[in-house]
Amino acid sequence: MQSGDNFLENAQALIVEHASNEQFGVSELAEAMNMSRSNLLRKIQKNSGLSASQFIRKIRLEIAMDMLKETSFSVSEISYKVGFGSTSYFIKCFRELYGFPPGEVGKEMEEPMEVETHKVQKSKKSISSTYLILFSILAIVIVVGMVYKYRTPSSEPAIDLEKSIAVLPFKNESNDSANVYFINGLMESTLSNLQKIKDLRVISRTTVERYRNSDKAIPEIAKELNVNYFVEGSGQKIGDQVLLHIQLIDARNDHHLWAEEYNYKLEDIFSLQQEISTKIADAIKAFVTPAELEQIEKIPTENLKAYDYYLQGLDLFQIMNGEGLLGSIALFEKATEEDPQFALAYAYIAIAYHILDAYQMEKQYTMQINNNADKALLYDSRSAESLLAKAFYYMNTDEYRLALPHLEKALEYNPNSSSIVQTLSDIYARFLPNTAKYLEYALKGIQLNIPANDSIQLSYIYLHLANAYIQNGFVEEALETINQCLAYNPRNEYGYIKAFILYAKDYDLEMTKKYLIQVLKKDTTRLDILQEVGKVYYYQENYDSAFYYYEKFVLSEQLYGMDIFPQEDIKIGLAYEKMGKEEQAKKYFKAYNEFLEKDESIYNSAMRAVVYTHEGKTEEAIKQLKIFSTQDNYQYWVLLFLEKDPLINPLKSHPEFDGIMQEIKDRFWENQANLKKSLIDKGLL
Repeated sequence: MQSGDNFLENAQALIVEHASNEQFGVSELAEAMNMSRSNLLRKIQKNSGLSASQFIRKIRLEIAMDMLKETSFSVSEISYKVGFGSTSYFIKCFRELYGFPPGEVGKEMEEPMEVETHKVQKSKKSISSTYLILFSILAIVIVVGMVYKYRTPSSEPAIDLEKSIAVLPFKNESNDSANVYFINGLMESTLSNLQKIKDLRVISRTTVERYRNSDKAIPEIAKELNVNYFVEGSGQKIGDQVLLHIQLIDARNDHHLWAEEYNYKLEDIFSLQQEISTKIADAIKAFVTPAELEQIEKIPTENLKAYDYYLQGLDLFQIMNGEGLLGSIALFEKATEEDPQFALAYAYIAIAYHILDAYQMEKQYTMQINNNADKALLYDSRSAESLLAKAFYYMNTDEYRLALPHLEKALEYNPNSSSIVQTLSDIYARFLPNTAKYLEYALKGIQLNIPANDSIQLSYIYLHLANAYIQNGFVEEALETINQCLAYNPRNEYGYIKAFILYAKDYDLEMTKKYLIQVLKKDTTRLDILQEVGKVYYYQENYDSAFYYYEKFVLSEQLYGMDIFPQEDIKIGLAYEKMGKEEQAKKYFKAYNEFLEKDESIYNSAMRAVVYTHEGKTEEAIKQLKIFSTQDNYQYWVLLFLEKDPLINPLKSHPEFDGIMQEIKDRFWENQANLKKSLIDKGLL
């Protein structure tokens, strides 16, 4: 097994050997070292403190420094000899590493340089002569690669994915605005086909739509979206002819890598879509499996009239309001009338009905969702859209466990679907709590759906991620992310989670309480914050104040006819009991027991332990606590607050209590370590 130093030296030697090849990036280095990409990323991070892209770039820049000192090549020549496709970007990176531009190297040689070094500098002297030998051989050859793969530093968490791409909205070049839906459909099909390739990271349609009329330069958009490639397209439909211009762009320097003009008959539209997708994948060396190719080559319908109705419906569907969704359903139904086996149209009918029903207390379209989802699956059971449609039916009927296998299978067919990823994240956050999966899908979601121009949406995305981080005990990451959330929108109504993240960092419950009370003063009608303030007083065993806030919460709940936070009823019951309000207390204890009878979460045994302790059934409580100690993926709040719960106090004198609590803590941190490794292997951390 290679030591850290030997590993870095071998990696350095390979980078030096291929330094002039602009295409030699992370994937190529992994292949040359006979390692998986994930292992390479992890080992470079561990031994150098840098991401793989930063490591490669740093070696290239060190080579450049030696050449500037020891040869007479110009800055421009050297930039190409060390694999930079853009001289301006080379100068930018050089300045960031050394503190001055490459043109001033001669001036700086007389003065000692204070440059921050990493382990990668260790063997620099031993390979300095290699640089000169190599470049004396390569002096007459400048290899300019097709694909530029280096990332600029970003304030966002580094996502080391070279094959990342965004498909910008296609432009309609026809004088007939009625053709816009058709050009949009070509863009959608290109995006959809690329999303089926697991080796790519493809930004969602909702994100790129924000740039439809943007005058921002490609490098600027690339920085906002953290992608390396863009697809741009424009075209028109004239009679039965389709004219289309497609180009693939190196996102960092706005360099056109590939462009193609197409002139196809309408009847060959699917061949055109397939050709575009496979050419793009080939150009950026994305690995396409036979199964993925089969999905890309699938023809949704042989009926062009049905397909035209489908594209018109898809254009209305993207508006995402009631009128647009109902209009899209009518067009999708026309498509199914033309082709009664058009699975994709049936799927979108079901999905549109689900969106219409999603925020309604009384569901109106459950039957329509189910009927159309079943037809979609009947005619194409290996479609992400068909599976998503059926999952939405189960979600409409609150059968989340039945939705999961459909969503997970759908993600196999479309690994870049932000809607599937976000749905899974939401289910694991709220309905079937699983902290590890919640964080994994939250991280995937932020890679695919980055509404860069919308600070409000960005704020909520980072809020979601901060919550996932803290539930898994990643305190520093959670604090950094919640600060990003509040930087985008200081008025985010759920940003008060920062109070609890700070508690996880400092264990100062008094400060947590003060933070929450300050938030509550801004809106005294907030039921969620009333309950949280009451709970902090409860943990402090200040029952007078706990009762004060709990009673406000209860009265507001009754006023609005709501029943939220049933898992907190036992705490409210104890506060009432301590204030001598026995009848009200019994009502809340009873409600809590009824909640437990229906609850199927991993927390059921821990909650039953609390009930049994309150009832004086110590041995039963210990038994339930032991059951909970065998669970996985529970929230960090268990470690922070279970022992602080006054209801659990009588158990603390039991001889087995400390041992069980230690098992719970050990299991949590063991799970967190395994999760961290898994997320690193998947390129998510």
